[in-house]
Amino acid sequence: MTSPSPAAPAPEAGAGATPDQTDRPDRLARFRPWTRGVLLANVIGQILVIGTGGAVRLTDSGLGCSTWPMCEPGHFTPVFHEASSIHSFVEFGNRTMTGVLSVIGVMVLLLVWTDRRRSESYRALGIVPLAGVLTQAVIGGIVVLLHLHPGWVSLHFGVSVALVWFSAYLLHRHGEGDGPPQRVAGRGVATVGALLGLLLIPVVTLGVLVTGSGPHSGDDTVGYRLALDPLTMTRAHSESVWLFLVTLVVLLVLLHRAAAGPRVAAARKGAWLLLAVTLAQGLIGYVQYFTGLPELLVGFHLVGAGCLAWATANAVLQLRTRS
Repeated sequence: MTSPSPAAPAPEAGAGATPDQTDRPDRLARFRPWTRGVLLANVIGQILVIGTGGAVRLTDSGLGCSTWPMCEPGHFTPVFHEASSIHSFVEFGNRTMTGVLSVIGVMVLLLVWTDRRRSESYRALGIVPLAGVLTQAVIGGIVVLLHLHPGWVSLHFGVSVALVWFSAYLLHRHGEGDGPPQRVAGRGVATVGALLGLLLIPVVTLGVLVTGSGPHSGDDTVGYRLALDPLTMTRAHSESVWLFLVTLVVLLVLLHRAAAGPRVAAARKGAWLLLAVTLAQGLIGYVQYFTGLPELLVGFHLVGAGCLAWATANAVLQLRTRS
């Protein structure tokens, strides 16, 4: 992911930490070297939970656990008996993954929020993973209580993708200084990069609408949860991806025209990585469409959406640097 970097030096007075703050003993000093690893685990976990959530939808296990926060009345875990099915275990597996992310979120909060060497803007980011996981747990409970209302199901996925983006931002921010951001190339590169980040929103949103209007929406009764034409939604989603791809190619051209340097080289690498992820995700999308939407490929496509969010954040963030 983002290239490793040594721990950020203690900021000067006025850069986010005051002298009396940095003079206090750091009780978590021995754990500070773990910060990057924990932040990396957070990014990976946020992507994997999209996969486990996708498994819930693809196996129609949305109500595998009949209640929340318990799985069954009086039981926190699924109860195995002759009439039990795989659905309760798939749903409980997704909830377990959420529990793992909660533990990681607490670790992120402790390691980032308490790092008095860094600016307050960086430290505040440590709240996001845990707050996001708790928000997702509440949304998941509402989804169960409302019997998988499509609006809440779609919001569930959208928040997951947003958490991948913010987790990637936090990981990248950890390797930066706390000075003001500066462009690594010209204004045109920065503008195209910002546009690329914005285009990810319709790509993900239309992808959610495609899934919700198709056979893998999670409803085995009527075959869809959103009363939309799946072919129209698929075409709109495809067009948004092509627009995203064209913008990415423009960014690559501009980066290769920019003056060479280590920062520009890193930006080029991030853009090429994003191109590879985008092409792989597009290939999976077209193959699944022309092969009748097999569940396994749809699952890969969902995880690919998380990878696309990370790769986009990584590419856009490489276009600036902080001293």
